[in-house]
Amino acid sequence: MGVFGALNAAVSGLTAQAYALENISGNIANASTTGYKRLDTSFSDLVGGGSGAQTGQIAGTVSASSRATNGLQGDLQQVDVNTYMAIQGSGYFVVQARAGEVDGRSIFTGNDLYTRRGDFEIDKEGRLVNKAGYYLMGQPIDPVTKNVSGSVPEIMTIDTSVIPAVQTDRISYEGNLPTVPQTSAKLAGGSDLLDATLTKASTGAVPDAAAAGEIVGVDAISADDEALFLNSSIAGEAITVYNSSGTPVNVQMRWAKTFESDGSQNDTWSLYYLTDSDATGANPKWTKISDAQFSSSGATGGQMLVPNNDQMTITGLSVDGEAVGDTTLDFGTSALTQYSDSNGAAKISKLTQNGYPSGDLAGVTVSEAGRLVATYSNGRTRELYEIAMVSFSGESWLERKDGGAFEVTPESGEPIAGATGKIVGKRLEASNADIADQFSQLIVTQQAYSANTKIVTSSDQMLQEAISMIR
Repeated sequence: MGVFGALNAAVSGLTAQAYALENISGNIANASTTGYKRLDTSFSDLVGGGSGAQTGQIAGTVSASSRATNGLQGDLQQVDVNTYMAIQGSGYFVVQARAGEVDGRSIFTGNDLYTRRGDFEIDKEGRLVNKAGYYLMGQPIDPVTKNVSGSVPEIMTIDTSVIPAVQTDRISYEGNLPTVPQTSAKLAGGSDLLDATLTKASTGAVPDAAAAGEIVGVDAISADDEALFLNSSIAGEAITVYNSSGTPVNVQMRWAKTFESDGSQNDTWSLYYLTDSDATGANPKWTKISDAQFSSSGATGGQMLVPNNDQMTITGLSVDGEAVGDTTLDFGTSALTQYSDSNGAAKISKLTQNGYPSGDLAGVTVSEAGRLVATYSNGRTRELYEIAMVSFSGESWLERKDGGAFEVTPESGEPIAGATGKIVGKRLEASNADIADQFSQLIVTQQAYSANTKIVTSSDQMLQEAISMIR
């Protein structure tokens, strides 16, 4: 029976090597497939017979089985498509397949699948689908709290509608005013204070203003008085704000020092903004927002004392007929300060506002936090979804599907939300099948197959000799 046993073993060897060849050929064919995980081949021996010690046993046949390499990552390649992504480390994207279409809208199977293939692009319905036809899933993000909303991933759908304009109601304003402002009047040898004809004390609006410490700028500067005002004030910079319809409104501000402390009182400044650039004659051109007082001595020297909540309100903000509405001028936790400055100019370190015009969707990107971020034509961004990612305790036991997808099996275990891997944008994971390695295995497989054929040939010759012996 030895010859027949040899034939049987050789045939099993041929079958096993052919199985390995099939895996190798599939790996080579998918060497350029995004996210492909190669299948290696494992060989197991089957005892042919015998008992007792090794000397009483004979070699048996062989069987071949596939070995998954799901946990072996392919190289990450940089690409120029904003919606392409890859997982660096362990983890899988959660996807679903399309089942069909009803009334022009896609419907889905409802069966979650898992993939490493991240070549996702936006389809006509605003959904992200990869080249294998699988749709990406994620969890929506609350636009107010920026937190994930809900715990169950859903097919991500990008809203392509226009985002509405938001009216400015707060301007953040931080910086420093010089102790001695270098105004045009000051440079000409005059006072560094607001021109005397532009104060309440000079107009008699506030009796005994000097004694009361109320020498402040008038509430409005006419077009006729603008030259005096500009010569005795300094620029406070400008900012573009937006009204409820999204119309941009340019707000120009100027600071005028209206009272300088003699040691017994606080320094006072008045802040104005340009309300009507086309005003003429006695019509108001600049309007006062509010006064600010700064301590000039002691431990609080240079610090703002009034307003004590570090905020001013621009009541009914309007520029050149474009109404914005009440707007808060917020000086922040560090507030506005008054310290010496060699240039005698206002140094504004922060000047921002919270309004914006309407905007169209300009593009979608993947953030470092693994979130889908929409960018709009008005410069705004909005986090839309957190891309779902899962892991498995037995990922090698996942069932392979077409297009680089995997399905849960009892052996793989249920998906575990989250993973140690990190989603990176504008990257694609290449196949983990290395051509050079596969060719090396191909040569070994070919030689092993050829050797098994020699066993069959030799066994046949030996049988022929045995038959000839009888004749």
